[in-house]
Amino acid sequence: MSSMKWLLALALGLCLTVSAWAAPPYKALIVDGQNNHDWKSTTPVLKKLLEDTKLFTVDVATTPAGKDLGDFKPNFADYKLVVSNYNGNSWSDETKKAFVAYVKHGGGFVSVHAADNSFPDWPEYNEIIGIGGWGDRDEKSGPYVRIKEGKVVEDTAKGRGGSHGAQHEFLVETLDADHPITKGLPPKWLHIRDELYDRLRGPAKNLKVLAYAYSDPKKGGSGENEPMLFTVAYGKGRVFHTVMGHDAVAMKCVGFTVTFQRGAEWAATGEVTQKVPDDFPTADKSHSRP
Repeated sequence: MSSMKWLLALALGLCLTVSAWAAPPYKALIVDGQNNHDWKSTTPVLKKLLEDTKLFTVDVATTPAGKDLGDFKPNFADYKLVVSNYNGNSWSDETKKAFVAYVKHGGGFVSVHAADNSFPDWPEYNEIIGIGGWGDRDEKSGPYVRIKEGKVVEDTAKGRGGSHGAQHEFLVETLDADHPITKGLPPKWLHIRDELYDRLRGPAKNLKVLAYAYSDPKKGGSGENEPMLFTVAYGKGRVFHTVMGHDAVAMKCVGFTVTFQRGAEWAATGEVTQKVPDDFPTADKSHSRP
């Protein structure tokens, strides 16, 4: 081999090596630290799921215990994606303002399970998540969102905001099969044992339901088809909201894993490049990964 060919081969090899070790293109931040759920076990799962996509490097911002969160000031603007695994005391006005500006100006946000219980008295946050529960939410918080005969219906009836029955496996049905997050998913798939949130209510502005599940009264549910996966447009920002994921076990359902990963990519970029894996659950059988 001539010296020129050898140098070209060496350069090509170096380029391939650098490419193989190149950092993922996007930075993500998970917020946790207070939650009535076990955030210490679920944040590591969420972090790994994001890293497994090879799209994200992930930092974690953990609030201190207690009500004084004046020093909790994540630099949201440094990130392409923020994921909330938080349900606790109110952030400072400065941090709230920074978060709203982040989403409004194009930041991606993912709300996971009990994150939609947070901040019932923060109007902008409730508009960002679309609908939420608990925290004394009621008809003053906004309508219920239900799916009836394949259409999204807002219900302004009086009543509490947020409830769930006993944990159980339940069938998730795709409503919008053309959205990048759900495109290619089965029309129906069985999710492993989890809390099926129902009776969520809120502003419901610019909310698009992607998938829903029937909240069975026999399990203590509402008797309605309830949103499980949905998106919200807020300013220039993209929001993906999954009400599933009560614990680390539920998060290891392939259905949760894949929809969370795809939802995160969509919130960050507006598109989804990830393929639906062969082990995705079917309508008859749920599936989890170790």
